[in-house]
Amino acid sequence: MVKKARLIYNPTSGKEILKNNLADILIAIEGAGFETSAFATTPAPDSAKNEARRAALAGFDLIVAAGGDGTINEVVNGIAPLAKRPKMAIIPAGTTNDYARALKIPRSNVKAAAQVIQKQQTVKMDIGKAQETYFINIAAGGYLTELTYDVPSELKSIFGYLAYLAKGAEMLPRVKPIKMRLKYEGGEFEGNASMFFLGLTNSVGGFESIVPDAKLDDGKFSLIVVKTANLFEIVHLISLVLNGGKHVNDPRVLYVKTNFLEAAPVDPKKKMMINLDGEYGGDAPMRFENLHQHIEFFANTDEISDDAILGIELEEKEAGIEFVKEVERLNDEDEEE
Repeated sequence: MVKKARLIYNPTSGKEILKNNLADILIAIEGAGFETSAFATTPAPDSAKNEARRAALAGFDLIVAAGGDGTINEVVNGIAPLAKRPKMAIIPAGTTNDYARALKIPRSNVKAAAQVIQKQQTVKMDIGKAQETYFINIAAGGYLTELTYDVPSELKSIFGYLAYLAKGAEMLPRVKPIKMRLKYEGGEFEGNASMFFLGLTNSVGGFESIVPDAKLDDGKFSLIVVKTANLFEIVHLISLVLNGGKHVNDPRVLYVKTNFLEAAPVDPKKKMMINLDGEYGGDAPMRFENLHQHIEFFANTDEISDDAILGIELEEKEAGIEFVKEVERLNDEDEEE
């Protein structure tokens, strides 16, 4: 029986690179043994999500999500609630492409990304669930994450936004803590924090040491709680991130593994917005669950180390170092005044 694949692609991603290479992508998927058809997403809400659900219920064996992390998130939300879920593959064409980094999918050549399917290597990936919404990479809450909604989409990563924040000294006083209550596997935190963060992979906003020991399929989130709201202390934590992920041992950080999280502001009158994969996902209180090995993804497993530690690429590390220097310069100017 011939296996069927449905390519769901965003025609506007990556300066229309997907649309311009559609024939090569389809040929690559068919070379993996799938009879393949394509669907171009539209600006209508949930376009990719609805098509993914339809294709899954129609019996497709594989759904290929082509676009940025947002397109992948939508496709996952389309199939994750179903009892029978097709396999997934991704062809990255967005800005950050965190999920492609984690799966070692080529990020600069869409044809090469499609050819990964031909290797027939897969990983059963953990998926996060927040109430009735699913996420593939991060969930976060706290004032640092709320500031990201005011900036361009290419800057909407938890730590990457600080580079933008540091350019405007007038914005520094806006960073403040939220008193939050967090219940997790084996423990509870109650106190002031500028952010909590749940990671499913080790690639966040282009950085690959924020969660240095992340596993892709162990059924556990990596929970990080940043207990300081001082910008320059946060910058120091980022320098520890760049120095091999040493921030996880800093006393200003709580770092644990957990299969669930219940998050809420201590004061029920206080609002705490939740960020799911870089977008607004509702307000706390909210419960997060790790769905163990929920969706099987094609991946470049030859290049994923056994302990899933991928390291920081040189360009990201250099950019991070420049960012730390810039904030230190701002701090020196502030002290001189």
